[in-house]
Amino acid sequence: MTVPHPICEHQKYRAARLLLLLPALLVLAGCPSQPPLANPPAQAQAPTLTAPAKAAQGPAVTFNAQALLAQRNQRLIDQVERSYQSGVTNYRAGKLDAARQDFDFAVDLMLTSGYDLNSDPQLSDEFNHIVDAVNALEMDALKQGNGFSPKVEASPLEEAGNAVTFPANPQLTEKVTAELAVTKSDLPLVINDYVAGYISYFTNSQAGHAHLVRSLERAGRYRAMIQKVLAEEGVPQDLIYQAVAESGFQPQALNAHSGAGGMWQFMPFAGAYGLARNGWFDERFDPEKSSRAYARYIKGLYDQFGDWYLAMAAYDWGPGNVQRAVQRTGYADFWQLYKMNALPQETKNYVPGILAAIIMAKNPKQYGLDDVVPEPAEISDTVTVDYALDLRLAADVTGSTVQDIVALNPALLRLSTPNDISYDLHLPAGTKPLFDKRIADIPEEKRASWRFHEVQPGESMDDIADIFRVKAHDIAVVNGVKPGDTLDTGDELLIPVAPAAAAGGIHSARYTVRRGDTLITVADRFGVTVEHLRAWNNLRTNAVPVGKSLAVAEPVHLAPATHIHKSAVHTKTTHGHTTATSKSKTPAKTTSSTKKKPPVSTIPPKKKSQ
Repeated sequence: MTVPHPICEHQKYRAARLLLLLPALLVLAGCPSQPPLANPPAQAQAPTLTAPAKAAQGPAVTFNAQALLAQRNQRLIDQVERSYQSGVTNYRAGKLDAARQDFDFAVDLMLTSGYDLNSDPQLSDEFNHIVDAVNALEMDALKQGNGFSPKVEASPLEEAGNAVTFPANPQLTEKVTAELAVTKSDLPLVINDYVAGYISYFTNSQAGHAHLVRSLERAGRYRAMIQKVLAEEGVPQDLIYQAVAESGFQPQALNAHSGAGGMWQFMPFAGAYGLARNGWFDERFDPEKSSRAYARYIKGLYDQFGDWYLAMAAYDWGPGNVQRAVQRTGYADFWQLYKMNALPQETKNYVPGILAAIIMAKNPKQYGLDDVVPEPAEISDTVTVDYALDLRLAADVTGSTVQDIVALNPALLRLSTPNDISYDLHLPAGTKPLFDKRIADIPEEKRASWRFHEVQPGESMDDIADIFRVKAHDIAVVNGVKPGDTLDTGDELLIPVAPAAAAGGIHSARYTVRRGDTLITVADRFGVTVEHLRAWNNLRTNAVPVGKSLAVAEPVHLAPATHIHKSAVHTKTTHGHTTATSKSKTPAKTTSSTKKKPPVSTIPPKKKSQ
């Protein structure tokens, strides 16, 4: 639903996405929310931070400490702003992948700074602004389609807009009244001119009917899960159709104006009924977790108002607004508030539209919905990982596609699972054993960049190297393939892709030092350590001259590792004899002590407000 909101919105975050929502970006520069612009600004002014005023009676040392803290924070914010400006420049030049990488880096700068973002208000605010901005950009890009996720459609009520009128239709009202006499529902269903108007629209409007049909088709994917959650939380089953109004059952729906997101369109407040939100994932877009939050929230609204229609109105308009309307008019009845114009037009349309969808869905033959074929229920396997895993590798080892993995994990904001945060990754049903078997061959610290490949008929080592833009020699060494060995269809290869290349080729394996760079900032930018940069470039200090070319990707280690192996039998026949393969062992996980986890808010969930 289209409503204004003061907080600009939220996503390494799925590759190849457009970066469009400029109001969200401008948060980084301290600018207020404004309508999206056709082109981003060339420059955005960084927030001006001044040292705290010296207290009249306070000691000088206190002022100095505060000033130093502000200066330290400003240095970090300046770095973030430089990455932001680089992203805007790349966006204007049409380099969308590079822009995405720059905005990812802005988030990562905060997460890897080593500063306590939770206890420092200045940095905590900046981090929250960045996360909101990146999420808004990436999730809004979903509405355009991005090659990995489907394009998000308008919900049926969004499509209707102000097109629905409510002229009296005695014949339709009489027909629906008769239907309601034999319609079973755990919600009170009524028919009046307002509900009949939406029934007429969804029946007779080509666009309205098409959007309702698509919503009901998508509902099949989540129906069993949602109804189970509603039953467990004591909420009427037919409230599942509120998702028709909110998102048309699209987990990645985002309202570009209000920032509300997900199937149930929650506002971007972290911690809402346990919905976590950080630089890696946003659980508003998790179908099951957001459905649980919805059920608890709508149940709380019903407990407050004692009426499901008012609860739905409060979900759309906000409970405080509805409560004031009730107090102002003296009527705790939705239809009375409607007639007295005590509700905004959107909310006046909201409840009748939901009721119309319920009545039509429960009487499909009467409304041309009997040929709707619901999508199959979503089922998946789940693996819990606490390391960065590239979703492309997850697709490789399960024999699926990136689109499959993304569709099963809509809450992930990047093409990767979080690092050092436990995450339940959903895989195509039945693929967990294959995942466990194949992923065990890849060292844990390589799973954020390496790939896996099953040899196809006619492929050579050079062909495979070209696919992944790596050296054939490196693939051969990592897999223990000797000169003269041949590849057979079905052979399984580990592909040692360097971290910089894994990001999509946006950055090369080398970086030319710019003015203002230090070894620390370069290491942060490419997700490597200072120690690695020193070793790879034979450096003794952190000082690097402008113009120097640095190796910024981990070189492939050419020590023998695992041998090439068959997918079913781990042996390789070479020149008439069989050689047993040796699987590489996954080293113990090392957790960086400097990596900071994002702050978690406990703000209670709020629905869109007018």
